[in-house]
Amino acid sequence: MLGKFARGIAVVVVGGVLALAGTGVASADGKGTSSTEAAGEQVLQLRDQLARAAYAGDVAATQRSLGGMSPLLADLAAGQKYSIQSDAQQAAATGNDYATEASRILADPSKAGEVRQLPPVPEIPDLPPPLNLVSNLLKNLLKTVTSLLASLLGAAPPLPVPVPVPVH
Repeated sequence: MLGKFARGIAVVVVGGVLALAGTGVASADGKGTSSTEAAGEQVLQLRDQLARAAYAGDVAATQRSLGGMSPLLADLAAGQKYSIQSDAQQAAATGNDYATEASRILADPSKAGEVRQLPPVPEIPDLPPPLNLVSNLLKNLLKTVTSLLASLLGAAPPLPVPVPVPVH
């Protein structure tokens, strides 16, 4: 009887040790994941702010959104603070380049002739003036950041952009 009791206690103790060890491993993995998810949520919030400001034609709010987005994209691209896949790091780096260039052009519109020629993004509507100077740049940024969000969060909610009105 005493032997069965001792075995029962041993099983409980071993189970507790294994559970604690498993929790430690989960915490080690989860810390990077939760901070990366938090970064993803922040990117989502900034992407949506940028889209709303740009489609409202609000240059100052667009610049603020770009200014908030660039440091986070740079951190994601560096791959030191957040553990993300290399393709997501590349998307963050590309997005950061687009954001930096758009900020530069918006700060000095006389440099609009220096805007990088990017392909149009037909699934995203054109921006209103005066942001039409950097329309393809911002639309490619929004598309790139949306792709990055899919990597960080598993799925990206749709962009909050106006639905294009069909021409009859």
